[in-house]
Amino acid sequence: MMSKHACKAWTTVCLASLLTACSQGNGFSDLDQFMAEARAKPRGHVEPLPEFKAYEAFTYSAADRRSPFEVPVEVQLTMVDEKPQSDIKPDFDRPKEVLENFQLTNLTMVGTLRRADGSGDLYALVKDNTGGIHRVHKGNYMGENYGRVVGVNETRIELIEIVPNGSGGWVKRPRTLELSEG
Repeated sequence: MMSKHACKAWTTVCLASLLTACSQGNGFSDLDQFMAEARAKPRGHVEPLPEFKAYEAFTYSAADRRSPFEVPVEVQLTMVDEKPQSDIKPDFDRPKEVLENFQLTNLTMVGTLRRADGSGDLYALVKDNTGGIHRVHKGNYMGENYGRVVGVNETRIELIEIVPNGSGGWVKRPRTLELSEG
């Protein structure tokens, strides 16, 4: 039998000869030739990027006019000679109430009142812009546009105002005054 040292020596000799056989440089000659040709070719030229032009916003100033691509429409005024169709008008002979001296936007609903036993009308408490508090119930008037209270509940006051319609007549307009949380 072989000794341990002889076995190690024999393995080392085999590995050295195997590495020597694999290290022959003959297998890369075609690759070396291709790389030499690629390096010998003239290099290309990359052109610089074009200069960037800043965007200028354009505001179309004739947006409220008729399009020039549409045929003009002939407008006929039909309401010029018409008489008011309704007989709605405010009662100018009745005395004004205190809250009719304030604009409706200057009035704020701040609460409600009812009798302790639960009977009777529900009253709304309305604060004016001077700090005064007023009781309002159904049938009272408030606001500068002849607003008559038609309903009161815990969260709002419902009114019907009588306002000019622009052609000499009057129209009714519903409005509400909501309870202010603040």
